[in-house]
Order: sequence, then C-alpha cells, then structure tokens
Amino acid sequence: MKVRICTDLEEGKRLWEKLWTQQNLFDLWEIRLCFQESYERLPHFIVAEEQNRSVGFLPLSWIEEEDSFGYFPGETWEGRTWLEQNRIPAARLPVRQALWDAAPDSTELRYLHQETATSLPGMSIDEICYHFYPQRHHYDFDDYWTLFSRKSRKQIRREMEKFEVMGCQYHLNCWDDIAWMFEANLKTYGKSSYFHDPRFMNGFDSMLSFLAQHRMLRVTTIRIKGHRAAVDVGAIFRNRYTVLAGGTDPEFLGIAKMINLFHIKWGCRQNFERIDFLCGDFGWKKRFHLHPHPLYQKNKEAIDTSAVLSDAEQRFVFGEI
Repeated sequence: MKVRICTDLEEGKRLWEKLWTQQNLFDLWEIRLCFQESYERLPHFIVAEEQNRSVGFLPLSWIEEEDSFGYFPGETWEGRTWLEQNRIPAARLPVRQALWDAAPDSTELRYLHQETATSLPGMSIDEICYHFYPQRHHYDFDDYWTLFSRKSRKQIRREMEKFEVMGCQYHLNCWDDIAWMFEANLKTYGKSSYFHDPRFMNGFDSMLSFLAQHRMLRVTTIRIKGHRAAVDVGAIFRNRYTVLAGGTDPEFLGIAKMINLFHIKWGCRQNFERIDFLCGDFGWKKRFHLHPHPLYQKNKEAIDTSAVLSDAEQRFVFGEI
C-alpha cells in the first residue's frame, strides 16, 4: 500500500465521488465546495492506493488562522469546523489507520461519524447531534405528543395558543425571508452567530443557492400580523430533512418551540426517515425527546492517551448501553 498527498481540487472531487457514500446532506461534494470557494483553504488530501487503485481517502484543509489541519473544506465557526458526519472512507481498517498515521501532527478532526470512531483508537466524544425518527411514532404526531408530561403539554399549548390568538400563519418557501433569517440570527447571537464571519455567511448562502437550484431547499416562516416571527432554512436529501439554521424575533418569546414542533409534525406527514436538528442542545432538544447521537473527534497531538474513549463511552459506541 502506498500513501500520497493530493492538492488538486479536481482530483479530490473524483476521489470523493468514488470513495464516499452519499448518505447525508453533508456527504455531497457540492456542499463542501460552496465553503471551499468562500474560505479558499489549501487542500491536503491524503490518498491510500494499492496496485494503482484508490482504497482510502482523508481530505484535509490547512486552517491558517488556527495553525492546524481540519476536515475539508475547513469552514470554521469560533475556530472549529462546522459540517457534520465526517468520515474517513477506507476499504479496510488498516487502510484507515495508515491514512491517520500520514496526517500531519497538527490535525484535529471534528464531528466524525460513529463508523470511524469504532475503527480508530484514541477517539473522544465531540458533541451530540439530535434526530427525530417519525417511523418510531408510526408517522403520527399525536403519538409523539404523548411523550410529554401532562404539565409540559399544557404549558406548550398555552404558549402556542398565545401566538394563534395573535394571528399566527405559516408560509413555505418565501425566498426573500432568507435575508431576514441571517439578520435575525446575527442580531440574536452577535459574535457567536455562524454568520458573523463573512466567509461562513458567503459559503452558507452559496449552499442555499445550490439547494434551491436542485429543489432541495425548504424555507419555513411564521408570520404574526404580517410580521416575520421566525424563519428556518432546511434541506431534503434521500428522504431525510436537515434543519440548518434559523432566526427569530425576540418580541415573540417562545416562537422557536412552535416552529420546531411544526418541523416534527410536517416530518411525520411526509414520512421522512429522520429529521436532523444537528449538534447543539440550545436548551430544548432533550426536553423535546429528540434522540441523541454522539459524534467524535480525534486530535493528532493527543494520540491514544488523553483522548481515549472511557469504558462507558466504548460501551455506548458498541451498543452495550
């Protein structure tokens, strides 16, 4: 087996499309390219070959402001990459290990899928992503609703009725609302917003344009008395719906709960395989009974010592708990 470095984007695209299984939205090369064109990172693709045939691929990018390598395309938010469900595709486990061994010392990989975590030592849990599976509730929102306690149902209903009395209306795919979503998100989160960095903003906007062009984009808006109260943007891919980002008007406190329940109810009606609400709890995902799934990280400078999975984490990964 031979391991080499590739820095050519066109060859990287061919390797990606040959070795990568397109299961999730972020598996699409075109999504990654939207951020690459905005950040313009230097690619550092590690390729494993046997008998002149590609058998493994670890796509990295040099993140100059962090003085480290990260997962391609190196789109950063608060110094760390953002795209989830990253993998190291390889024909066999020794190939995957060889790819990691060939990574530079200053490499940090985030949001690694579980299939990678179970095949490489030295993993630690990064963050928790949250999914909703309509099939587990027979695609029936009322069945899901029974997971809440009577007290919680009463409290949520009271909040929703408050907005309904005010003339709450739902609107779908009003493209002009996307600009408002960006502004509302920035106003709410300030420097902690994804969109505070213009490079991320431009890459995200390019991604939305790609999704719209391929009829994958969905914009959900709640208006109250004609005013935008909440706007979410999401994408549909392979019968999976991913909620990507959103913005709310702070005047309508609690409106985020309403739009999130709308996503879940709509997902049941559409018979989606799952709804992906991505990482970050933000104080509501556990309370709304979404299913947690750990994603993993691996740091080249913390090989097999401080970053080793605990016994409990290993049991979780292998399905023992």
